[in-house]
Amino acid sequence: MIKLDIGKEEVLQKSIDWWNPGKTRQWQEDGIDFVMGKREGYYIYDMHGKRLMDLHLNGGTFNLGHRNQEVIQALKDAFDEFDIGNHHFPSIGRAKLAEALGRSTPKSVRYTIFGCGGSEAIDAAIKCARYATKRKKVVSIQNGYHGHSGLAVSLGHIRYSGPFLSQGEPGLFKQVPFNDLAAMENALYEEDVACVVIETVPATYGFPLPEEGYLKKVKELCERYGTLYVADEVQTGLMRSGKMWGIEHYGVDPDILVTAKGLSGGIYPITATVVGERAAGWMNEDGLAHISTFGGAELGCVVGEKVLEICQRPEVVKNVEYVSRYLRTGLERIRQNYSDYFVGIRQLGVIMGLEFREKDDAKDVMRAFYDNGVWAIYSMLDTKVLQFKPGLLLDKTYCDELLERCEKGIKEAARKR
Repeated sequence: MIKLDIGKEEVLQKSIDWWNPGKTRQWQEDGIDFVMGKREGYYIYDMHGKRLMDLHLNGGTFNLGHRNQEVIQALKDAFDEFDIGNHHFPSIGRAKLAEALGRSTPKSVRYTIFGCGGSEAIDAAIKCARYATKRKKVVSIQNGYHGHSGLAVSLGHIRYSGPFLSQGEPGLFKQVPFNDLAAMENALYEEDVACVVIETVPATYGFPLPEEGYLKKVKELCERYGTLYVADEVQTGLMRSGKMWGIEHYGVDPDILVTAKGLSGGIYPITATVVGERAAGWMNEDGLAHISTFGGAELGCVVGEKVLEICQRPEVVKNVEYVSRYLRTGLERIRQNYSDYFVGIRQLGVIMGLEFREKDDAKDVMRAFYDNGVWAIYSMLDTKVLQFKPGLLLDKTYCDELLERCEKGIKEAARKR
């Protein structure tokens, strides 16, 4: 057993001295004096014992809960035979997980490129699109979010790319408003764009939902102008929407699909970029052209395969439908009681954003939730929206307690406004 021979104040000070002073101080300023200790199921605990119901899930990383015992057992069993492995060679784990992904994703995609983080997976998607089209330009959505490294950071908000001079060459990365088809066509019509990268429901932007027909028409524009469509399913995939992939709700067959976060089971980092025949063409020309030493680690592949199997169980699909419906009903009741403050609910399955009236209102609600034992974070690019991300395996007892605590938190935040 790991000996936790360090106190909370010492952790905070070491974090300022040696890790990330700005991030550590920011949470203190926001009233979130939290250092994670114990974690189990859909609860996390401060080092001093404060219990929180986890409605953040680290972007869906903990879809199946913290320390899911089935996932942990799969990893323990894998340790009897495997380690990280060698990316140069075929392996049992990679072959099995790649097949499972190929069979569980839309028919338009087939081959899997493994990675360790979502940014790496997006980078791989862009590289594949550039190979296939022999074009360099990439289009994404204003206020979208696709990670912080390499090419991926250039797709998102300037808050993340600007400090590191990572906006890319002028004109190389173009961003257009979400749900604006005219702007999208204007970006594509010159037939010089390699791919469009879209979060099916943009998470860091506060989960605005695609308007009816929008994503399907974007795909049609891509086909018209020779551009590949990349579905970023990092936060909307793995049954969070009520379907295995959020894009399935919108009738789109992507050329590339990216999944990360929840594929790890919260236990072992692994991501997947699943590509169609055209985007995968480089594999037949030079299969060593893209390499990730730790991407597709054999231990991680065992974990990912177990995660896919759990997410597709009929009882899990049914439970997601139940939790989505039950929490929506309860939240609507709360909204009606505080309708001048809590003004809207954005939802696709258990992908939810709670909309409040003014800028920064969601920060106040976050603090009030925290005081009442619930952890849910505000949307970094729209601070009137609180990200509200329930897990796949919640039960009625948990939901009832959650709704009670949320109502109390919203009441307190509304009074302070």
